[in-house]
Amino acid sequence: MRIIFAGTPAFAVPALQALIDRAAWRPVAVLAQPDRGAGRGRKLRLGPVKQLAVDAGIDVLQPASLKGHAEQAALAAYQPDLLVTAAYGLLLPPAVLALPRHGCWNLHASLLPRWRGASPINQAILHGDAETGISLMQMDAGLDTGPVLLQKATSIGPEETAGELHDRLAQLAAELLVDALDQLDGGRLAPATTQDESRATHAPLISKSDAQLDWQRPADELARMVRAYQPWPVAFAEVDGQNWRIHRARPAAGDAPPGTILPESAPEVLAVGCGQGVLEILELQAPGKRPVSARDWFNARRAAS
Repeated sequence: MRIIFAGTPAFAVPALQALIDRAAWRPVAVLAQPDRGAGRGRKLRLGPVKQLAVDAGIDVLQPASLKGHAEQAALAAYQPDLLVTAAYGLLLPPAVLALPRHGCWNLHASLLPRWRGASPINQAILHGDAETGISLMQMDAGLDTGPVLLQKATSIGPEETAGELHDRLAQLAAELLVDALDQLDGGRLAPATTQDESRATHAPLISKSDAQLDWQRPADELARMVRAYQPWPVAFAEVDGQNWRIHRARPAAGDAPPGTILPESAPEVLAVGCGQGVLEILELQAPGKRPVSARDWFNARRAAS
């Protein structure tokens, strides 16, 4: 099996590692997005997938686009049987989709057709979904619209953050890919199932501004936002006249004007009134400072008063 693997961030690493661990599936090449600058000096840094491929001695291709004849010819030279993508970040044009004899597979972090798009993990938490999972789809020209080969579901923990769910789903994606390749090798892989368009929902690209908390909204919604935007871009709101990043919080019963800090009832929580209920903040961070517990926040507030 001559496999090309396409991925860029940490989410794709377990799936690539699973291929490397099986000699018959070891990729003949890896596609990753071009290196980008990081840190204050904008020094170029290898992405997680590229780093793993380099360490394993696998050819790495990093075109800015796959639309050109030269880029497509470079892929064709590997004579791929299958191209597998996971959080690659570039669309595959029809000419690339048609290259491998088994087509192109994509590992997507939702139970398609729910949450097609760039932020499926965040959206599942934001909307209070009880479960999510990984879908392995046969790619077509659309955005996450191709027929589904296999799916694996998993429940979402009541306090699970997007970062924690991301790591679990990355491992689940690797397991699903191994299952699918085993079935393909054994001639047992069932035909892909067409997605039900009537059930499709979209997961748009998120921005920092999406993470601003509005105290007029119910506390349970705000708590989901805190979880969904952790570790990036991190929820933020005005607390006691200053903008704070909110790292950990939970909804609770209570009644107070939105944005009002309730009288201290327990030193480990900072309770703020919402449109419905209160949000108990457990960990927060001032601009340019390190995160602190609610207890430390209260101590600093008392010391300053």
